[in-house]
Amino acid sequence: MGLARYFAADHVSAIAEIGTSHGGDRSRARELIDAASEAGADCIKTQIVYADEIVHPKTGAVELPGGAVPLFERFRELEVAPDFFAEMAEHCMSRGVAFLASCFGPRSLRVLTEIGLDTVKIASPELNHAPLLQLVREAGLAAVLSTGVSTLSDIERAVNVTGRSETAIMHCVTAYPAPEEDYNLRVIGHLSAVMGLPVGVSDHSLHPVLVPAAAVAVGARAVEKHFTLSRVGGGLDDRIALEPAAFSEMVAGIRDVEHRPSAEALDEIGRSFGGDRLSRILGDGVKRLAPSEQANYGRSNRSILAARDIAAGEPIGDDNAAALRSEKNLAPGLSPFHWTDIKGARAARDIRDGTGIRWEHLLAR
Repeated sequence: MGLARYFAADHVSAIAEIGTSHGGDRSRARELIDAASEAGADCIKTQIVYADEIVHPKTGAVELPGGAVPLFERFRELEVAPDFFAEMAEHCMSRGVAFLASCFGPRSLRVLTEIGLDTVKIASPELNHAPLLQLVREAGLAAVLSTGVSTLSDIERAVNVTGRSETAIMHCVTAYPAPEEDYNLRVIGHLSAVMGLPVGVSDHSLHPVLVPAAAVAVGARAVEKHFTLSRVGGGLDDRIALEPAAFSEMVAGIRDVEHRPSAEALDEIGRSFGGDRLSRILGDGVKRLAPSEQANYGRSNRSILAARDIAAGEPIGDDNAAALRSEKNLAPGLSPFHWTDIKGARAARDIRDGTGIRWEHLLAR
C-alpha cells in the first residue's frame, strides 16, 4: 500500500509518535500501542535507534525537554534487538493500525526492510542525509520526510533523491516544545502545490487540538503528535507528548474539521481559540526557518564528521568519517550531499576525531 496507508485521499491519518517512550520494554511498547489505538490513532510510529548512526560519541550533553542528556549514551541505552520492532509491527496489525518507524542509517533501514515495511519515516535532521536517502530509494521504499529546520531548497534536494512518486512531506518545527506561532501552517498548501506531494504536519506544540485542527483545515493529510502513557514517564520526548485522553481530544478535533470546507473550519477554530491567535499560527505561507529553530540549523541536521583521528595524507572514507548530527558541542562539517565529492580525497592535515570535515581539511585532487 505504501504511502496510501498513511495519506489516504478521504481520511486524515492520526499518527501517534511513541518514539522511544517504550524505553526498550516490550510490555510497555504493547501498552503504548493499545492505548494509542484506543485513543483513535490510525498509525503507531517509533524510532529504530542505534547511537553510532545518529550522533558522535563526543556529542556530550544536549538540552532536551526533560533537561540535559548525554545523548550518545542515552541512545545506546535505547538500542534493542530487531525482533522488538517485528513484535511491535505484529501487535499493531492485531490492533488494526498501521506501523511506521524512523530509520537513521543503513543498520536501522535494514531492520525496517527485514520486517517487511514498504514505507519509512525520515526525521527532520536526516533530511540532508543524502547517503541514507539514496539507500531508501535503492530499496524501493516510499519515504515520509519531516521538514523541520530546513529550507525549501533542502526539501527539493531531498525529494529529488527519494523520488516524487514515492514521497510525502510532514511540515514540522524542530523545537521542543515548538511555539505554536512558529508553525506558519499556510506552508502546507504551498508545499503541496509546489512539490505536487501529499503534506501533513508533525506537531511539537503543546495544545492537543489547535495546530492539528488548523493544519487539517488548510490541507494537511496526516497529523503526527508525540504520544506517551505519562508526561512524567522518563522518555526523551514525554514532556511534550500527549497522554491518551489528550490524544483522543486531538483526534476528535481533526475529525470535526477534516470534511468541512476550509473557510468554514477556520472560522470555527477562530471562534474557539481567537482569530488573532489563529492568524499568527497560519502565518504567511512562505517556507523559512522558524525563529525557534534558526540556531539549530546546520547542527541538528547531518554533517560530515571525523569518526576517528585522521592522519594527514589519509584518504577520507567510510572507515574514518560519517554523516552525523553535530548538535551543540561539535562544530559541523560539510553537508552529506558532498559525500561523493570528498570520498577518497586526502586530509591536508591531521583531523581530530569528532571534527567537522570542511573543504580546508582536504587536499585538492
